[in-house]
Amino acid sequence: MSVIARAHTGFVPSLRRVYALVLRHTYLLRSSGPRILELVYWPTVQMILWGFITVFLVNHSSWIAQASGVLLSGVLLWDVLFRGQLGVSLVFMEEMWSRNLGHLFVSPLRPFELGCALLTMSLIRTLIGVGGAALIAIPLFDFSVFSLGLPLLAFFINLIVMGWAIGLLVSGIVLRYGLGAESMAWIAIFAVQPISGVYYPIATLPEWLQYVAAILPSSHVFEGMRSVLFDHVFRADLLLHAVLLNVVYLTAGFAAFLAFFKVARVRGQLLHVGE
Repeated sequence: MSVIARAHTGFVPSLRRVYALVLRHTYLLRSSGPRILELVYWPTVQMILWGFITVFLVNHSSWIAQASGVLLSGVLLWDVLFRGQLGVSLVFMEEMWSRNLGHLFVSPLRPFELGCALLTMSLIRTLIGVGGAALIAIPLFDFSVFSLGLPLLAFFINLIVMGWAIGLLVSGIVLRYGLGAESMAWIAIFAVQPISGVYYPIATLPEWLQYVAAILPSSHVFEGMRSVLFDHVFRADLLLHAVLLNVVYLTAGFAAFLAFFKVARVRGQLLHVGE
């Protein structure tokens, strides 16, 4: 086999190894009722809380009366971003908590393949959690987020990809600095919530903060969501901005994860996981 052929083969991830790691975590998820319950629990609690807030505001606010589903849509779409990030971070930390990283990497598994498996598990966990909450909202509040139609798919993809990027970065930080940094899994995602415009337009923010919001894919997604709900117009320009930013974010997230992994391997941290 030529050098070029070997290099190409080494770069392309093995789908069988990625599938094996996904299968391992699928069995773990399937065999634990509390894990599945936890996936649905938080999105459902938030959906119910904001659902009742929406019911109240519909009768007391002309702004909300224009689109009674705006807060529920915001909650559910925010949970896509949150669950997407947490799905990557928690699955990775489960490997650290069980001190399994060393065992994984005496196998032919490559760091890039581990990353692909983390993203796949994140998608599965997000679909279970947010999908369950979205279905419960239909009989409780007579609201279906699926009424957004095809734009919902665009919003979902962009938010989960941004969540993946943050999750990969957080996983790399935890790998490099140990489990003492695991709180980053919650801190990182909520740091961007106020400037993502989940429940209010970006114009509400101070002018200088609007420039910061402009570099977040999530802010473009939530502005697009309100455009669909209020004006019944799908803003393709906002979608394009979100997609371009997500390409940068996901590339940077993978690069950071692989860089942190390389440092951790050189320092022997794969076998010595601690605070």
